[in-house]
Parts: sequence; structure tokens; C-alpha cells
Amino acid sequence: MKHLNHYCLLVFTLLTFPCSAQEKRWTETDRQFTIDQFNRTRDELVNETKNLAPEQWAFHESAERWSIGEIVEHLALWEIIWAREISIGSRNKPQPELNESAKPDSYYLDFIMETNPHVAADIAIPTGFIKGNDNLKFFLSRREQNLSFLKKTEVDMRAHFELTATSNPRNMHQVYIYQWGHVDRHLRQIRKVKAHPNFPK
Repeated sequence: MKHLNHYCLLVFTLLTFPCSAQEKRWTETDRQFTIDQFNRTRDELVNETKNLAPEQWAFHESAERWSIGEIVEHLALWEIIWAREISIGSRNKPQPELNESAKPDSYYLDFIMETNPHVAADIAIPTGFIKGNDNLKFFLSRREQNLSFLKKTEVDMRAHFELTATSNPRNMHQVYIYQWGHVDRHLRQIRKVKAHPNFPK
């Protein structure tokens, strides 16, 4: 009977207090932080582009530089690309052990926030076919879709990874850092365009 009581106590403990390895690494604080950054960067993009005239949307600092319209189209394209990466990664087998070799969040934040220019992937080069404020509408439609998923998903974003063949794979929370940080990078670019002496008044 003594052994049975010990066994019952053990079962009760395991059921009541699950193993820490089964606990989610992606906390509600992580989720809310990401939601806040999604909202902040969306709102800043709206504020930077509201009331722009068609010639302001289309202004180029030089022949090789993007217009504000093209920058925002580029951001909208990346919203689709990020959504695909999150979708694929979140359906992969959870591999929380990869966090042991993953770089810290600060590494990805520093990379996306650096001032050195990045080369756009071919799939995210803007076409320039979308005119004026329609570029913002394109971005906002994709951002709202991504926000909706972010708010309701039950996936442990720190247990699911992409690029698992690399020595330092990144988890889905770190992909989210790229997503909102990428908008911050291009907000700087938009402000630079608007500060150009030849920017239409």
C-alpha cells in the first residue's frame, strides 16, 4: 500500500506539474511584444505616407533609387514572404533543442537594424506597377492578415525553426524580429527620400 501511495503521488505530480521541457518557450510576453512591434511599424508607415501626392509617391532620388511607392510595395511583398516562412516553419516538427545552438535575439535585431545597405532578394524587387496609395493598401492588407495569425496561433514560435541545415538556425520568433525590423529599416529610407532637396512639395 505504501508503494501504491507513492506511485499515485508521482502520477498526480506529473499530471499537475508538466515537465518543463513541455512548457512553451514562446511566452505571452513574447507574443504581445511582437504584436506591439507589428502595430507600431504599421502605424509609423501610415504616418510617413499619409497625404502624399502622386508625384511624391513616384519621386526618385536618382535613377537607381526606389520611390516611396516602390519601397512600400517591397514591404508588402515581404509580408507575403514572411507569412510563407512562418507558415512552413510553424508546421515543421518542433525542435526546441536547436535553441542551444541558435544565436540570441539581439543578433537578428542588430542585423536588421544596421545602417549598411542590404541587397533585395529578386522575389522582393518592386515592380513599380502599383500606383501611389495603392501600395500602402497592399501592405496593410497583408500586415492585417499576419497580425490576425499572430494573435490567435498556439504554435510555440521558439520551438519551431527554419534553416535547420545551418549551424545557427533561427526560430520563428526571430523571423518575426526580421519582419517588423525590416519595416523600421525602410522607414529610415522613406524619411531620407522625403528629406531630399528635390522632393516635391
